[in-house]
Amino acid sequence: MLWLKAFHIIAMVCWFAGIFYLPRLFVYHAMAEHPATREHLATMERKLYRFVTPFMLLTIIFGLALISLNPSYYLSAGWLWVKLAFVAGLVAYHIYCGKLVKRFADGENQRGHVFYRWFNEAPVIALFAVVLLAVLKPF
Repeated sequence: MLWLKAFHIIAMVCWFAGIFYLPRLFVYHAMAEHPATREHLATMERKLYRFVTPFMLLTIIFGLALISLNPSYYLSAGWLWVKLAFVAGLVAYHIYCGKLVKRFADGENQRGHVFYRWFNEAPVIALFAVVLLAVLKPF
């Protein structure tokens, strides 16, 4: 169990590193004026998204493996269902980031840097919630 938990946490940290940094690249991209800079940022965004997507999948796989070790406990724990709702939101956020990567690459971004600065805060809130739920198990 401890190996699964360790790999779950490692994958989650790698995934979060990406979903913290990718929207920051969107901020810079939305502010960029030079075509070469925009092209460089689009390349960075695409590579980062491709790099962190497997960590999202590994986070989910290791999490499901942990649940499978004691399903009667975990599936009856209210805190886990709330945590899973946040995880589902993070998966949706990740997928939406992929759509934004494509929009930026195609030169179709419609939003300014201020939107992306606020957009960048969503995973921070989710991280606090997920960690607090997993550690405190409040209900």
